[in-house]
Amino acid sequence: MRNRNLILEKLREAVASVLPVAATVALLCFTIAPVSTDLMLSFFIGTGMLMLGLGLFTFGAENSMTLIGTHIGARMTKSRKLWLILALSFILGVIITIAEPDLQVLAGNVPHIDTTVLIITVSVGVGIFLTICMLRILFSVPLKWVLLVFYAIVFALAAFTDANFLSVAFDSGGVTTGPMTVPFIMAMGVGVASIRSDKNAEADSFGLVALCSIGPILAVLLLGFVYQGQSSPIAATNVESWMDTVALGKGYLHAIPKYMKECAVALLPIVAFFLLFQFFALKLPKIPFLKIMIGLLYTYAGLVIFLTGVNVGFSSLGVLLGKSLTSGWTRWLLIPVAMLMGWFIVSAEPAVHVLNKQVEEISAGAVSEKVMHISLSIAISAAMGLAMVRVLTGVSILWFLIPGYVISLALSFAVPPMFTAIAFDSGGVASGPMTATFMLPFAMGACEAAGGNILTDAFGLVALVALMPLITIQITGVVAVLKQRAERGAKPESFADEDIIELWEVD
Repeated sequence: MRNRNLILEKLREAVASVLPVAATVALLCFTIAPVSTDLMLSFFIGTGMLMLGLGLFTFGAENSMTLIGTHIGARMTKSRKLWLILALSFILGVIITIAEPDLQVLAGNVPHIDTTVLIITVSVGVGIFLTICMLRILFSVPLKWVLLVFYAIVFALAAFTDANFLSVAFDSGGVTTGPMTVPFIMAMGVGVASIRSDKNAEADSFGLVALCSIGPILAVLLLGFVYQGQSSPIAATNVESWMDTVALGKGYLHAIPKYMKECAVALLPIVAFFLLFQFFALKLPKIPFLKIMIGLLYTYAGLVIFLTGVNVGFSSLGVLLGKSLTSGWTRWLLIPVAMLMGWFIVSAEPAVHVLNKQVEEISAGAVSEKVMHISLSIAISAAMGLAMVRVLTGVSILWFLIPGYVISLALSFAVPPMFTAIAFDSGGVASGPMTATFMLPFAMGACEAAGGNILTDAFGLVALVALMPLITIQITGVVAVLKQRAERGAKPESFADEDIIELWEVD
């Protein structure tokens, strides 16, 4: 009975999250951006599947991936063997990234890098940086200094890399931290940090997503120096159409087994690793173990339904919508429309719900889900607007990324460390399946209609989505600090690393 109520609650949350996006897109299609009837019907079916899939996935992730990550993180740290912690972190980083559906979508749309090569490159990058995350937590190294060093290396490499690899590299950093990766590695960080008894442990449990986003960027930038690109069509620009409702139904029915297989292959290494860990080390009691296994089934079912709906119902419509808005007088509406969709679309990202919940729990309610939601909505709205500016003008992604990261890293010295860690984690989380499978095709369609270069002008959208929360959430922290100082008198109170800002006290 309790599980049924929790599932119904997650389904209600999913409907509330997806409905504004669907209503906005439908309004556009019924007014200024007409599309064919078959695509519109497919979109409505996909919307229903998105709601159901998101609800089931969120419920399943909370009862499986989060618990697995916490147990594994805590247990392997208790071993006190540094080599074992680092080796397991690398292996887990690789297998969890291979399972990430966002990465599969992006890799399939990159025309000049072999899909397998890109997936392996990105996965190894995440594995290496997950080991760096463990070292940072265990030795209590301040996150801002680690970020400063590695982003300096990133932009030094970016100055010399092939332009066709630049936007893809930064997009890779965004898509690796999606609905599969985030619940696991965030919980793993909590588990590892729980072994420490000092007062900064909880704050240090954040930052894993932030650092794991850097690994893929560096890996793909390095790949650009040694890999000979190849030319092939961009999958997202191939718009599907159906002659009648029977053909449409068959389209969905044929897609379901495909995503069942993909999700099964993706989840299998994680399940196998957990079962081996359970047998040799964890030895959880029967009830908690069964709870996790049932949670994995919900996670699997939710992902299959979600990915089927978003890939079949949303991608093709995104391409056509982008093309339609960029043609004629509606070209002037491209930026505000993209910003409006960005405001709502963040609510439909599965990993965002997981992050917001964990942030509120670990910060003891100091950083509420509402504050996180508003900050992320502002950030993604701004990111979509900037992405459309690039589509229309062809300006290099570096003109946005370099100032953006300079501002973000500068802000990290002005806010409590928890805000910095949460902000950089949020950047990776916000760029999930909805961004990769709807907004990126939307940008590709707009870029194609505008006569731009898709590789340099449309790719980079995910990177901007990953960047903007770094600024908005830290600005929220700055405002909170300044207001609290003003309320407490003329003599400002300095904040130590472990302090948490009570945001609900801020007017």
